[in-house]
Amino acid sequence: MTCPLCTPSSQAILWHNNFCRVILVDDPAYPAFCRVILNAHIKEMTDLPEQDRQRLMSVVFATEAAVREVVQPDKINLASLGNMVPHLHWHVIPRFAGDPHFPDAIWAPEKRAGSVKVGADLRPRLLEALRRRLGPPAAG
Repeated sequence: MTCPLCTPSSQAILWHNNFCRVILVDDPAYPAFCRVILNAHIKEMTDLPEQDRQRLMSVVFATEAAVREVVQPDKINLASLGNMVPHLHWHVIPRFAGDPHFPDAIWAPEKRAGSVKVGADLRPRLLEALRRRLGPPAAG
């Protein structure tokens, strides 16, 4: 079986290097929902050497800070599940009191209809916020 995170197609990559990448998830109900995806096919955080765990989490935390700056959510959810795709990745999910699932997880049944408006310039603002925290993306 081919891993969809090892062979990505049409991902909206916001930032990347040889170790990991940050993508913008296409979910209109959750603007600025990002994933931090390890480039290597590794299943669990404890499969990484300590230095790489810290390196990955520094990107997760930089992504959280960038999302908070850009969309000013009521809360951020961080999740690393991998039950369906056992390839190490972290979800960075901005949450708003009026989003369809709040206060439950976004995978729970919807509580209400609704959407969050963040402006058409979301992507460039996220790009800039990530670059200030992580530096320029790697070439290529």
